[in-house]
Amino acid sequence: MSQRPDSSPADLAVPEISARKADHIDLCTDGDVAFKHKTNLLEQVQLVHDALPELAVADVDLQTTFAGKPLAAPVVIAAMTGGVDRAHDINRDLAAVAEELGIGFAFGSQRPLLTDGITAGYEVRDVAPTALVLGNIGVVQARSASSQALADLVGRSGADALCVHLNPAMEVVQPGGDDDFRGGLDTIQRLVEELTVPVVVKETGCGLSRSVGDRVAALGVRWADTSGAGGTSWVGVEALRAAGRQQALGATFWDWGIPTAASVAQLSGTGLGVCATGGVSNGLSIARAVALGAACGGIARTFLQAQARGGRDEVRRVAKLVIDEVRIACLLSGASSLDDLRTKPLVLGDALLRWVPADSPLRARLLR
Repeated sequence: MSQRPDSSPADLAVPEISARKADHIDLCTDGDVAFKHKTNLLEQVQLVHDALPELAVADVDLQTTFAGKPLAAPVVIAAMTGGVDRAHDINRDLAAVAEELGIGFAFGSQRPLLTDGITAGYEVRDVAPTALVLGNIGVVQARSASSQALADLVGRSGADALCVHLNPAMEVVQPGGDDDFRGGLDTIQRLVEELTVPVVVKETGCGLSRSVGDRVAALGVRWADTSGAGGTSWVGVEALRAAGRQQALGATFWDWGIPTAASVAQLSGTGLGVCATGGVSNGLSIARAVALGAACGGIARTFLQAQARGGRDEVRRVAKLVIDEVRIACLLSGASSLDDLRTKPLVLGDALLRWVPADSPLRARLLR
């Protein structure tokens, strides 16, 4: 990426990986990086209205569990940033709100901490001592790292679990990105066996299929994050940073991936606890994902933009609204809890229905 007009000498002196993280913050806050034609298909999930719910709003129980840790509501402030000075205040604001409201928080890639010892953006435990905190490393980087090095990364950042992100589409477009994705399954199996924290398998904007879900579940993975298509295109983000051949590849594959709702449906029946991320921006979308079988939903860009607008106070305001939206969606569906919501009938649009496996338990709940 060419030098930004407002780049300072300090910006130019930081390692390349930190400069990339700064670009990501700028592009994900203000850039045109959405999928161009593909949605996350959550709009194709219709919850059936119950005009006689026999519930008070306060009766609705939103408690859930992800990565083995309880959440007061099914909301995760999803992976965004780290490894650059600007990430310090961003992540501390986000994590502090997660602590206050009993929801989850996820770091962006911790590759800078693993490879360069950069701690900026990864020190949040003093403001979030009990919140669910998810670590994050790429499977290619994990392949090259010892289990002890990754355990140290988890320990230094205080993470409760380690997300291992699978991002081949993003990497092949990224300037200086990886192009060898062999050994991923062996790496995941090693981490499941040797780390003392849960391993969460996630994507970065392209979704997880039933095939991937079955393969990682067979290794002992119990948790997954869809990071599906339909929100921020990380292929698009890297295309905007690239030039020449990689920029052209990014333009071609900008909309590549499995939509978020389709990924949740694909993973139904695998036994994986799923966090639905990818274009999720409000509590109704989270409720729809939960109704499809997700344990929780993750929101990224909405919270990043809230922090940019008004810091911690604005993040808190938005998070409370999201939680209220989930609660109201449950009430209007006649569901007293998230488990109850997962039993209610559904109407699915044709584009999403094509993604539901024939053996999925979802099929028994569809209105005919």
